[in-house]
Amino acid sequence: MQRRHPWVFESAIARGGADSGETVRVESHDGTFLAWAAFSPLSKIRARAWSFVETQRIDAAFFVTACARAVAARGLFDLQSDGVRLVHGEADGLPGLIVDRYGDTLVAQFLSAGVERWKDVLADALLRATGLTKLYERSDASGREREGLKPVTGWLRGEGPTEITIREHDWKLSLDIATGHKTGFYLDQRDSRQRFAELAKHRRFKRVLNCFCYTGGFTVAALAGLKAAGALEGAELVSVDSSQPALDRARGHLALNGFGGEGSGIKAEFLDANVNTVLREFIDQGRTFDAIVLDPPKFAPTVAHAERAARAYKDINRLALKLLEPGGVLLTFSCSGGISADLFHKIVASAGLDAGVDGYIAERLGAAPDHPMTIEFPEGEYLKGLVVVRKPA
Repeated sequence: MQRRHPWVFESAIARGGADSGETVRVESHDGTFLAWAAFSPLSKIRARAWSFVETQRIDAAFFVTACARAVAARGLFDLQSDGVRLVHGEADGLPGLIVDRYGDTLVAQFLSAGVERWKDVLADALLRATGLTKLYERSDASGREREGLKPVTGWLRGEGPTEITIREHDWKLSLDIATGHKTGFYLDQRDSRQRFAELAKHRRFKRVLNCFCYTGGFTVAALAGLKAAGALEGAELVSVDSSQPALDRARGHLALNGFGGEGSGIKAEFLDANVNTVLREFIDQGRTFDAIVLDPPKFAPTVAHAERAARAYKDINRLALKLLEPGGVLLTFSCSGGISADLFHKIVASAGLDAGVDGYIAERLGAAPDHPMTIEFPEGEYLKGLVVVRKPA
C-alpha cells in the first residue's frame, strides 16, 4: 500500500481484524499510516482501500463525493452511447462497486464487503449524482461468494421495465438488466465494436464469423460498416453462441437496426453450438472468412488458472487463423485477469505457428475509456484485444 495499491492480502497481515465491511486503519510494521480500508474477514483480499489520506473520514459524505466524482469523470470522454460505465470499482476509489447506466436506469453490482455495508448510502448517492430515480441491483456475480455474501437481485430504488434499448454509435442494442450477462450488456467492448464497423466499411468484408457472439454486437457493427460502404449485397455473417436466448436477441438486433429480411441481399446464420466444434467443422468443410471475431468468456479469473486458460485460448485462435483468408482480419480478445497482455500476445503467436499462418499485429484493443485503469492498479487491465491481419500468400 506504500505504492497506493488498493488491496491488502491475507498473507500480508500480521495482526488485527474487524467485522465484515467495517472500516479499518491499515498501518505498516512500524505503525506508519497506510490507508483506510474496508475489512473482509473471509476474502483472500482481506482489506480494500477507501483512502490513503490519514485525515479522511470514511462516512456518508465521503461516498457522496466519490460517486459524484466518478459520474463527473465520464464527461471527459465522448462515449457515443447512452449505455455508460459510471463506477468502475478500484479505479474510481470504490472497490467492489460496479455501476452502469442504461438510459434512465442505473444497474449496480455490490461485490465486496465494504460496498455491501454502505449499500444504502451508495444507492442514494448514485441517484443524487445522476439525477435519476431507478436503480436495479445485480449483485449475483461469483465474487460475492468469496466475500461471504449471498447473491441479491432486484429493484433497489424505484421500479420499471427491465427490457431496455440503448443507442451505441449509429445503431441500437437491446438488453434485459434482470437476466443479461454482468449488468445486462458488455459496455467495455463499445470502442472495439466501432472499430470493427470501421474495418468492415473500409475493407468491405463479404464473409464474417462472430464467435461467442452473445447478443450480436459485433455482428450489428459489421453490418453497420458494410451499409456505410454500400456493400451489404452478398454479405454472409455467421454468429455462434451456446445460448439460444442470446442468439434470439442477436437475431432481433438485425431487425431493430433495419438489417435482414427479404430483399436485403445478406445472409445471416445464428448457430446455437460449441465454438470449438463449429470451427473444426468449418475447417473440414473448407469454409473461409474475411473477418473473424473471437470474444470468449473469462477462461482465467486468476493467475492460478492461466496455464489451463492459455491452452484454451491457443486452441480457438489456432482454429480461427486456419479459417481466415489471406489478407483477412481477426479480432481476438481475452477478458481474463489472469492472462497478461504480453502472455496473450505470445498465445496468439503460438497459435499462428501451429496453424502455419503468419500475421501482422495491426492494432491493440482494450476496454472503453469509461472502464479506466489507474497507474497504481495494473490488475484493472482485464480486457486485452489484438487486431491480426493474416499476411497474403
